[in-house]
This record gives sequence, C-alpha cells and structure tokens, in this order.
Amino acid sequence: MTAGQALAFEELMPKYGFDYQLNKLDLAGLFGNDNPVVLEIGFGMGASLAEQAAAMPDTNYLGIEVHRPGVGSLLARIKEGGQTNIRVVSHDAVEVLEHMMPDNALARVQLFFPDPWHKKRHHKRRIVKPDFVQQLHKKLAPEGVFHMATDWENYAEHMLQVMQSEQAWKNLSESNDYVPKPSDRPITKFEKRGERLGHGVWDLMFQVQK
Repeated sequence: MTAGQALAFEELMPKYGFDYQLNKLDLAGLFGNDNPVVLEIGFGMGASLAEQAAAMPDTNYLGIEVHRPGVGSLLARIKEGGQTNIRVVSHDAVEVLEHMMPDNALARVQLFFPDPWHKKRHHKRRIVKPDFVQQLHKKLAPEGVFHMATDWENYAEHMLQVMQSEQAWKNLSESNDYVPKPSDRPITKFEKRGERLGHGVWDLMFQVQK
C-alpha cells in the first residue's frame, strides 16, 4: 500500500469496514438505516464504487475486495468525498456471501471486470459458475438484479451461458443477450484503457424471479 492508502486503512477501516466472521450481518445496523443495499464484488481501487455512492446517497453500498491497497484506496476516496453509505470487507467474496449475508437481503449485486482467467485451463477459476449464481439467487431480494460487465468477449459468452442455464432468472436484455451500458455504471480507468486498445465491453443484467 502507498502511505496514503495505509493511513486511510488505519484511520477509516474501524468506521467503514468490518471483519469476516461466521455470523449473519445486520445490514440495517451496519448502515444505520433500511435503505436498499447494493453489493459490489471486487471493487478494485474503488473509484467507480465511490462515484456511485456519491451519486446515490439513499442507497447503501457494500464492497468486497481482497486486495488491501484497493481497500485503502477506496477509504481514501471516502475520506475525500465524505460518502457515509459505503461499508467494506477485505475477504473472499464467496465466503462472505455464504456465511455473512442474510437471504433476500440485496437489491443488486455488481461484478464489474472480474479476472477473466482467459487461459482455457484456468476457466474453472472464474467466479461466475452455477454454484456461485445459485448462492446469489438466495441472497438477492425478489426482483433483485445481478449486473455483470467484462471486456473479455469469451467471458461474456461464458457468463451468458451460465445465467441462461439457471432457472428463475430473467434476462433484462431485449435481445436476450447483452444490455447497453446502464447510465448509473461509472466508466472505470481500466475500462477507458480497454476502449483505447479497441476492446469491447459487455454488460449483462439478470433479475431474480422468486
């Protein structure tokens, strides 16, 4: 971590962060209100999450990121921007979902530009797979939305195939594949770099049917 990230982590993690534990979260107690909760898995350096939280103060944002410099970076952005509607945990997302997240609790889950594990022998490491999607279905509220974005076409195709093979999800795409980039998804520095290199970007949005 940089000195600034380390300082923000030390100062603000006690206020905005929480530790992994084998107990369900009290989300209303965690945020101090009953506003809808959006979970972002793997927020990177936190720029887009901080931007979203600033633009939507009546929505709570819960970020999961294992990379501690990224957590420190997000906390530094919170210190600068004054957002009070973000909470963070630095731990494996699958374990947080399974052990800490109450069922039917989330309005939306965001997975933006996850590691594509582009080599075929590594595809099994991709986070979007049937058991993960089934876990998400339990944690999302009725009509909650799972929003994915990637700049790897093969991963987009993989995500689409996994989601379409699962029951009780509605594809929000009019063409039954991908959606235009929603206006409330900020464009990340990573995404801008990809666009300069000629990469495409694919957004997928699926709604829970319970």
